[in-house]
Amino acid sequence: MTKSSRQIRIGNQTAFSASSIIEPFRYAVVNGFDAFEWFPDKKESGEGWTEDDIKKNARTLIRRIAAHHDITLSVHASWQANPLKPGAREVLARQIEFAQDMGASLVNIHLWSQEGVEAYVQAIGTLVKRLIKSGIKLAIENTPETGPENFNELFEEIRKLVSKGSDHVGMCLDLGHANLYPQTLNDYIKFIDRLDLQIPIIHVHMHENYGDADTHLPLFTGPAENDPSGIESVLERLSRRRFSGAFILEQWPRPPSLLDIARNRLVEMIKTRF
Repeated sequence: MTKSSRQIRIGNQTAFSASSIIEPFRYAVVNGFDAFEWFPDKKESGEGWTEDDIKKNARTLIRRIAAHHDITLSVHASWQANPLKPGAREVLARQIEFAQDMGASLVNIHLWSQEGVEAYVQAIGTLVKRLIKSGIKLAIENTPETGPENFNELFEEIRKLVSKGSDHVGMCLDLGHANLYPQTLNDYIKFIDRLDLQIPIIHVHMHENYGDADTHLPLFTGPAENDPSGIESVLERLSRRRFSGAFILEQWPRPPSLLDIARNRLVEMIKTRF
């Protein structure tokens, strides 16, 4: 998928609804995906997993399998890893170690802006510096409660924090969350257009909804099933921003072949836009 010197990878993600931790990764390997994201997402019900469930020897094996199949790995920090909360530093430290063991090239965390962007940037300072030292990129993801103006302010502050190595910190654009943000409800294109062009988008989470809930519908099974113009517009904007990174299909659908359908349609769209 190298229409130009830039490369777009497409992958899927672990899911608490899968029959095992490894099932979605095995699917990625067998079906030729070239990116994969590990999301330690343990629910209060007991469903899901934490990084402690994958031991050192298994991490080494996964790293080797990914390298053999040219699969780029990323780690999505858990919802408990809010750097503004007590105990989050220890959670993040374990998940960074997990990312290092896996050979992940990127760690993704959510933006929490309830206490202000400046407080958030101060809270992630140590995390940013540790990841830069490790050669791992940090992607900061929009939630349904955070908007483009939050990210414009965020990256102004980040540029002050890490004048050197700032190319290691970027945004994870989550399309489904952008579609739910109240000021851009059902209009994720408006969300993107309000982002400062200096913000480096380095990672993308791909899923759909109808503006009613964070349903994580597989791509092309929601509004884009009959009208893919929104996805086409996203790709055009990312191309203008010279995006290079991974599109992560953030769901584990039944049947899983919906992931292949989404990937294949994306590949065809990417060919004409990148």
